[in-house]
Amino acid sequence: MTDITSSSCGKLGRQRRRIVWAVVFASLLAYPLLVPDFWVVSVGAQSLILGMIALSLTFLAAYGGMVSLAQLAVAGVAGYTLAILSSHSANVGVEVVPWPVALLLGMLAGIVAGLVIGAIAVRSRGIYLLMSTLAISMIFYYLAQQNTTVLYGFDGIRGIAIPTIMGASLREPSVFYYLCLAVAGLAYLMVVHLVRTPFGLALQGARDDEQRMRSLGFRVTLHQVAAFGVAGLLASLGGILNLWYQGGISPGSIGMTSTIGILIMAVIGGLSHPRGAFIGALAYVLIQTFAVDIVGANRFNTLIGSVFLIIVMLSPDGLAGVWRRLFTRRVSEKALPSVTSS
Repeated sequence: MTDITSSSCGKLGRQRRRIVWAVVFASLLAYPLLVPDFWVVSVGAQSLILGMIALSLTFLAAYGGMVSLAQLAVAGVAGYTLAILSSHSANVGVEVVPWPVALLLGMLAGIVAGLVIGAIAVRSRGIYLLMSTLAISMIFYYLAQQNTTVLYGFDGIRGIAIPTIMGASLREPSVFYYLCLAVAGLAYLMVVHLVRTPFGLALQGARDDEQRMRSLGFRVTLHQVAAFGVAGLLASLGGILNLWYQGGISPGSIGMTSTIGILIMAVIGGLSHPRGAFIGALAYVLIQTFAVDIVGANRFNTLIGSVFLIIVMLSPDGLAGVWRRLFTRRVSEKALPSVTSS
C-alpha cells in the first residue's frame, strides 16, 4: 500500500511539475506581449537581473554553507570594468576595445574578483565569513566613491553606449527583456546542473561535514574558492546587464542598502533552491516599485523589513518553500483516494 501511494504521488508530482514549468515558461515568453513597456523593463527585466545576483548568493549559501555579502560588489567590478572600456559620457564615441571583448573582460574581472574574495573569506566560518565579505564590499564601495580619475567618484560612469546584437538594439524593451530571460535561464540551468556534478556534491559534502571531507582526501578549500569563482560569474552576468539597464554605474548601486537588498531577496525567496532567488527578486521589485506610492519612500525600509520578518516567521525556507509545501500537499491529497478505492 505504501509503495503504491509513493508511486502514485511520484507520478502525479512529475506530471504537475511539468505542467507548472510549461505554464511558467509560456508566461515568461508571452510577458512582453501582454504588459506595457514599463512592466517589461522595470519589473520583468530588473527582477531577472537582480535574481541573477541573488542566485550567486543562494548558490554559495545553499550548497556551500557560505553567506557572502560581497556579491553585489563582484557585480560592480564587472559593471565598472565594462563601463570603463565602453563609450560613455566622458569619452563619447571612444571604445577602448570592441564591446564583445569588453564584455568578456568584464566577466573575467568579476570571476577573478570572486576568486580573490573567496580566497580571503574561506579562511573564516559562519558570522566571521559574512562580516569579512561585508568588509570587502564596503572597501570597494568607498574605493569607487573616492576614485575620481578612473571610476569618476560619487557620480559614477554615465551615458554607457548600449550595444546592438544581430541588428536588434538593446534599447528596445522586449529585446532587452528576452536577453535577460535567456541569460537568467542559462544561469539557473547551470546552477541546477552544477550542484549534481562531482564538484557540486563535494561542495555540499564540505558544507555538511568539512572535516570528514578533508579526511577523505578532498581539497575542501579549493572547492570553496572555486565556488566563489562560479558565484562571481553569476554575479558578473547580473552586473553587466544591470549596467545596460541603468545606462551607467555609480557607488550608490553597490552601497550598503543595495547589498542588504540582495540578501533580503535571497532569503524571502528561499535559500533552499535556486528558483528562490528569482522569486525573491520579483517580490522585492514589486514592493519597491508599487508599495512606495502607498506607504511613502521614507517607510520603504520599514515595509520591506516587516515583509522579511513575516516571511521568515511563517516560512523559514521562503516563498519557494511555501509553494513546495502547498504543491506536495495537493499531490498527496489527490493520490490518496485512488489508493484507498483500490
